[in-house]
Amino acid sequence: MAVKIRLARRGRKKLSLYDVVVADSRSPRDGKFIEKIGTYNPLTVPASINLDDNKAFDWLMKGAQPSDTVRAMLSYRGVMLRRHLQIGVAKGAITQEQADAKLAEWVKAKQDKIQSKIEGVAKAKLTAAKARKDAESKVKEARAEAIRKKAEVATATPAEPAAEETPAEPQA
Repeated sequence: MAVKIRLARRGRKKLSLYDVVVADSRSPRDGKFIEKIGTYNPLTVPASINLDDNKAFDWLMKGAQPSDTVRAMLSYRGVMLRRHLQIGVAKGAITQEQADAKLAEWVKAKQDKIQSKIEGVAKAKLTAAKARKDAESKVKEARAEAIRKKAEVATATPAEPAAEETPAEPQA
């Protein structure tokens, strides 16, 4: 039986959410699966990946093949690197301590990068909101100035009193 780690769609139209599942490759996309190992929400910035790394690693070591998207997510989370290092340990190329140290160093660097991206997105959002507020205040000031000028023009030229009509003198 060929086992795949892939996405199963759920959620409604245009608001997609995905479950990361381990399933038989012959089963349909949203059909029967062996185990759910996480969720994926592509609509957040950055995309939310909630994944049980240990279960994913165990399935990879058992021979499960990830889909392209799931492979990218596993690489993003460091599971593929962990698998690579564990294979090196099994072959005797490196020790377990060296593999754990490399993985911990990579995870720390990745977390810093993710955190900086989250902060950058938040900063960009604040900057955009400030720019919108500034533009709105400029428009408001321009309207207030136009109203003020209109009022000045109205007060500067007082309404002319109605001319008293005198009977016209008949011409001779």
